[in-house]
Amino acid sequence: MKIAIIGVGAMGSVYAGLLADAGNEVWIVDLRKDYLEAIQKNGLRIKGASGDRIVSNIKAAAEVTDVGLCDLVIIATKAYGVESAARSISPLLHNETIVLTIQNGLGAATRICKYIPSSSILLGVAEGFGASIIYPGYVHHNRMELIRIGELTGGMTPRVEKVVGIWRDAGFTAKGYDDIHQLIWEKFICNVTFSAPCTVFNCKIKEILADSHAWSIARECGLEAYAVSQAKGITLSFEDPETYIQEFGAKLLEARPSMLLDHLDQRRSEIDAINGMVPIVGAEAGIKTPYNEVMTAIVRFRETLFDSS
Repeated sequence: MKIAIIGVGAMGSVYAGLLADAGNEVWIVDLRKDYLEAIQKNGLRIKGASGDRIVSNIKAAAEVTDVGLCDLVIIATKAYGVESAARSISPLLHNETIVLTIQNGLGAATRICKYIPSSSILLGVAEGFGASIIYPGYVHHNRMELIRIGELTGGMTPRVEKVVGIWRDAGFTAKGYDDIHQLIWEKFICNVTFSAPCTVFNCKIKEILADSHAWSIARECGLEAYAVSQAKGITLSFEDPETYIQEFGAKLLEARPSMLLDHLDQRRSEIDAINGMVPIVGAEAGIKTPYNEVMTAIVRFRETLFDSS
């Protein structure tokens, strides 16, 4: 299968490397010239949870017009890059092209649907997945648990099973789901709980859970997101959100959320799609979300300092 991956950060690099190593024709599209040149010259090295390998058959391009038509397009940008990615990929699409987006938070599908028919879109959720860039062309794969995939419009379809099979053949644990929105919301509630609080307090998840003051704030962030989900009629697999969130956090005690890692590297985070999305969907549902409003304001203010430093 011919696959294009748009936005090749750490996780996108792992996707590209394993999918190419499984025999697919994989193109990566990214604007970072040094990253593309390193992969073209030396291949992509991936070390960690999926083994230690150098993948030399990946093709790289800075422009989608250099790639040609593809069977599968994976949008693996940060949440704030989704819309520009969707706007750019029309040269890659034929009538049967599948577009799969894997992002944190909410709102990616809405932005993609401005440019691509909803009937072409699959949504993915990466669970227990982590990676980091050591230097251009070298990625450390920290964790890999499950890739969840489903139709934007719901229901199990042959193409969901087809795409799941492609991921499995590349060594990923992948499953197809009838209601991917349930899974997106369940992950969203947990991300909201820990992302901005860990970033504001500069700590790991275990430190949030261990401190009564920090946990009281993080918990309320998550409970606000849960209240919005209920007002919007989202079906969830649990009835006790606090227990669900704590069990999620207990599996990731040593983790620093990607939002905190972005701030440690003086990079813009995905705050708008995570904690910053709660007040937006809350207003739509008539739910007040003061904890997420405050956490979002602090994170956004800190990011203005990155620009001026």
